[in-house]
Amino acid sequence: MSQIHPSAVVNPEADLADDVIVGPNCVIESEVSIGAGSELGPNVVIDKNVRIGKNNQFFANCVIGSRPQLLRLEPNAEIGGLLIGDGNIFHEQVTIHTSIYPNEQTEIGNENFLMVGVHIGHDCILEDKIVMSNYVQIGGHCKIETGAWLSGLAASHQFVTIGRWCYVAGLAGINRDIPPFLIISGHYPQKVRGVNERGMQRAGMNEQQKDNICQAYKRLYRQGSVLLENAKALAQEDGLDENVRAMIDVITKSSEHRFGRYREKCRRH
Repeated sequence: MSQIHPSAVVNPEADLADDVIVGPNCVIESEVSIGAGSELGPNVVIDKNVRIGKNNQFFANCVIGSRPQLLRLEPNAEIGGLLIGDGNIFHEQVTIHTSIYPNEQTEIGNENFLMVGVHIGHDCILEDKIVMSNYVQIGGHCKIETGAWLSGLAASHQFVTIGRWCYVAGLAGINRDIPPFLIISGHYPQKVRGVNERGMQRAGMNEQQKDNICQAYKRLYRQGSVLLENAKALAQEDGLDENVRAMIDVITKSSEHRFGRYREKCRRH
């Protein structure tokens, strides 16, 4: 049997694995499933249509799967859900919203670490092994790729893509897509400061892969000329590895939208 504190309110339609721990004053709504090894601290709220995988930990006062913050969203409007993978840690007061679209979902991957007060807006996609420090704020429809690290109080505009194994400095304001493996700071616009060597190490890259990325960074950001033109020139060369191709791909795609946010091309409203 799940260990459910007597003060918790759990909808009888919720599906909890046998060893799930539910702390005092938690609320779990209908259409919720929670996988084995997961634990909810005091005052955690899991709203409707949320699926949670195994070994997730929710600290006190998290609100997971609440309705998106949209002025035009009617109280009875049908909305989507939230899917959370395995092995994530959500510290105190983390908030995550569901999709605004019926039959779709906000997605959180595996082994992510979200610290105090992090907010994830509706229809975001978080991949794996992401770290978000205190009070990082992510607008709706963003995509955060594997291994990205966002420092305290960083914030993103809606529809932004943050590339894998990036490092975003504290207080940064992100309003354009960020290619993989870079260090970013500042705001409106953010500035590229260098290559995230620690991120590449966390990713398990070998020395040749690291050097390829460093050389590509110099070609793209330190030789002058227009960034897109640099990317197009580099793309024509033979023998580029997949990591350099990924950097070029983000630069090229983001240029297709006037504000440098590729995902905004797919917006429905």
